[in-house]
Amino acid sequence: MDTQKINELKNDKGTVLVEFYASWCPHCQRMMTVIDDIRALFDGKANVYQFDIDENNEFATELGVSSIPTFIVYKDGEEMWRGSGEMDGSIIAGKIQEYL
Repeated sequence: MDTQKINELKNDKGTVLVEFYASWCPHCQRMMTVIDDIRALFDGKANVYQFDIDENNEFATELGVSSIPTFIVYKDGEEMWRGSGEMDGSIIAGKIQEYL
């Protein structure tokens, strides 16, 4: 588990997107380019963290993540929105924009 990134996430003041994925998950693989685009779109405005659920299972459990891909938007460390499965990038981008 990458404790440095987890601590950054918990202490991040601002809007943050967290994704839990697995390298073997076809839905997660299809969402990778979407998340790359979102990261570029919100560069300097919102941080994007990606966690492989197989390597960060304890953290995923702590956050109540039970399916992948799961996307969570935080504002000042508080969860504001959560979604899972493949979805259009505009949905995720809209949620991030809502909490900027």
